[in-house]
Amino acid sequence: MVQQITVEELDGRLRAGEPVYLLDVRKEWEHETAALPGSVLIPLDELPSRVDEIRVPEGALFVVYCHHGVRSLSAAALLEGLGLPGAASLRGGIGAWSRMIDPALPRY
Repeated sequence: MVQQITVEELDGRLRAGEPVYLLDVRKEWEHETAALPGSVLIPLDELPSRVDEIRVPEGALFVVYCHHGVRSLSAAALLEGLGLPGAASLRGGIGAWSRMIDPALPRY
């Protein structure tokens, strides 16, 4: 079962300076519209062929996000199947982040 993390939990870890690797699995136009700072973009449909590009630093929390949290759940499960376990899906995605953490972040 894929683990999930709430936007509040992620915000707390980022504010505490904990190491976090953010993987955005949305489309490029979505990433350009609104993205979490420092996130790496690999769209879900490209993930199987680009999994070798993912470089999660030792000890970092690995968080996958999308718009509402559906694609990120699929991505985390896919990554586990491809031999890269430990990814947590951001519950509610960037939509929840913009509503609950950073209202200045564009919503779409």
